[in-house]
Amino acid sequence: MSGLSPFGGGNDDATFDEEGEFVPEHLPEPGGFLDGHNVLLADEHVAVHEIAHELFEERGVYDMTFGYNLARLNFDTRHPEAGFRYAEEADDPAVLRAEFTPTTAFCPQTHTLTVGAFRAWNGVDDRHDYEIVRIRAAPMHQESDAVNEQLRSLEEEYRETGTVPEEDDDDAPATDSPDVQF
Repeated sequence: MSGLSPFGGGNDDATFDEEGEFVPEHLPEPGGFLDGHNVLLADEHVAVHEIAHELFEERGVYDMTFGYNLARLNFDTRHPEAGFRYAEEADDPAVLRAEFTPTTAFCPQTHTLTVGAFRAWNGVDDRHDYEIVRIRAAPMHQESDAVNEQLRSLEEEYRETGTVPEEDDDDAPATDSPDVQF
């Protein structure tokens, strides 16, 4: 899918950090969803992020603006404050928290990308050792409250049933903003 975007596809290696590299200055600061938990750094961050890349590739979690697997955003030097940060819950290291910071506060894909990330991580849970991976959009996004409420709902259903809820009409953002489909 790489190279579909007029904003620069994912093939220009000069604009990306090396995969497998942990470059904190090219990552968003851990946000409130990760506060008080064990934020993954260096090799731990890289190992989890490599799994994210594999799962996103397998499940088709792509940023269509840039034309690449969403996990690659962490390596894109043009967007040093965007991407995923991870933490293991302080009282339960079998729970991974992932906070997604989009490139802009009005990114119209934030809902789709975070729900896709939730489905990828929890729909193929035999690929990692976590009981659940909790996903949230960073509060800098204009619709983070609505997006995160839906993610909490998906998470509740997953905890109750042990399966990722099916996609349906409830997956649309619960707002009246312009990025809601007509």
